[in-house]
Amino acid sequence: MPDLLTLTKDGLYCPAGDFHIDPWKKVERAVITHGHSDHARSGHGSYLCATPGVGILKTRLGRKISVTGAAFGRRTDMNGVKVSFHPAGHVLGSAQVRVEHRGEVWVVTGDYKLEDDGISGAFEPVKCNTFITESTFGLPVYRWQPQSAVATEIDEWWRRNQELGRASVLYTYSLGKAQRVLSLLDRQAGPICVHQSVAKLNAAYRAEGIDLPADTNGDDLTKEEKSRAIIVAPSATEDSRWLRGFRSQSTGFVSGWMRIRGGRRRGNYDRGFVMSDHVDWPGMLSAIKDSEAERILVTHGYAAQAVRYLQEQGKDAGLLETKFGSDGEE
Repeated sequence: MPDLLTLTKDGLYCPAGDFHIDPWKKVERAVITHGHSDHARSGHGSYLCATPGVGILKTRLGRKISVTGAAFGRRTDMNGVKVSFHPAGHVLGSAQVRVEHRGEVWVVTGDYKLEDDGISGAFEPVKCNTFITESTFGLPVYRWQPQSAVATEIDEWWRRNQELGRASVLYTYSLGKAQRVLSLLDRQAGPICVHQSVAKLNAAYRAEGIDLPADTNGDDLTKEEKSRAIIVAPSATEDSRWLRGFRSQSTGFVSGWMRIRGGRRRGNYDRGFVMSDHVDWPGMLSAIKDSEAERILVTHGYAAQAVRYLQEQGKDAGLLETKFGSDGEE
């Protein structure tokens, strides 16, 4: 039996169903795991994604795209192939794609994490024959502490900066990480400001019932209020006129890459906070086990190392080389 999914010049393709999953070139029918730009690109004829992700796709790709949302667990027939979405826990609307045809079941995780962050939906194990997993942080060194512990670290850093009369500039990725951080901040501790790129995506989260702090860019704050504020913004805004308006400031960056000591110095940030929206090493192994898959294909990040480990454990594992993860939203 030929593989249910195969790699083509346009990306991961299902010949029987005639659709692509997270294609990197323009195709007629695209099944999308989530709204990050390395997975959801513009120019496709039609898009199918999990219902909570529709607003994000429209925000990022334009309101006029042809996109259909499917409820988690609901099966969509595509030329006789059954396709369904299952929560991945990565960002709002992120989904694993289950593909079934003639008794064969494949699952494409897209990006995922096992910890329930309270706003992205809890990861749901899905049994299958072939399991395609990401491996962004697929080394034993990458093990995440509970997000509550990271929230405490951020809160203590923010309060210390307030004592010193410094604004706290926290750099994050605009989609997913920013909203996760915002949901953890103490709204009574001081002003919370966001960059417009974050505010734009916050609207998509609120439309799905997610409670986030009110959006303000801080322009109407007094000098004293700005010195007590925390600002959530993408790193591309460094040295912008907007951020210079906050005068004295301390900078931090939130990313799984901060787990490695050298990563803390990346960009010369004052603090690095270890929090990722990708699965860590023990989480990846747990997801593989729970899938009960006979074959595991690994993609992105430390895929080769993960495959080697799985093969040493007697697993039927192989490398799937894709372009997933190219925009670095970790």
